[in-house]
Amino acid sequence: MQYDKEFKLQALQLSDEIGVKKAAEQLGVNYYTLAEWRKIRNQRGTDTFVGSGHQALPASDKDRRIRELEAELRETRRANEILKEALGFFAASRKK
Repeated sequence: MQYDKEFKLQALQLSDEIGVKKAAEQLGVNYYTLAEWRKIRNQRGTDTFVGSGHQALPASDKDRRIRELEAELRETRRANEILKEALGFFAASRKK
């Protein structure tokens, strides 16, 4: 998959805030891809990113909102899985 420059820069900013692993999961980007972008940025700066080489179409508000909601859904599902595991752990410890 090819990403435009703006997406890469926003992904890098998010990875600075919450970490590479969480950012990659939220954005649906391979961890190693995001880590490589960080490495390139640290070595050569952000002007190095040219994106996919295609003119990016401006994302409509609807498309942007869909991406936000998809990321929120992924995060909520992960939180639910953690809570289910915790519930099982505490239920098992009460039976002892």
